[in-house]
Amino acid sequence: MSAAFGKCYDPNGARYGIPTYPWRLAPDGMATRRQLRARGLRPGGQPIAAQLMRRSRRRKAGVSVAFLYRLDLAKPVRPMTSRKWAALALAMLARRTCPACRRDAGYVIPTSLGMCVTCAFPDSPRSA
Repeated sequence: MSAAFGKCYDPNGARYGIPTYPWRLAPDGMATRRQLRARGLRPGGQPIAAQLMRRSRRRKAGVSVAFLYRLDLAKPVRPMTSRKWAALALAMLARRTCPACRRDAGYVIPTSLGMCVTCAFPDSPRSA
């Protein structure tokens, strides 16, 4: 057993407070949020049952953690209502509307520019 595997394997929860397993070695009957969503489920207010852990060079703490939830306690995803769809459409329209020229750009306005590309770079040649 490698040292990294040993640090991530704590099925009793003595080290981290909750049961901890190495990446890709989750026990049956548990799933991450994304895995629940792919099955049409949500955690539904249940507490975190366990966690997956692996070493990571990208993270400041040096480890990546994914929380696991029990499948038997998961609830079905709430369906989208017509009002939710309308609110989502308005939010996306606001993200596509340029604050300078007030037109729908047809794409989400980049936050780095804060306006559509034609308003941000008015002197650049346009390809037709």
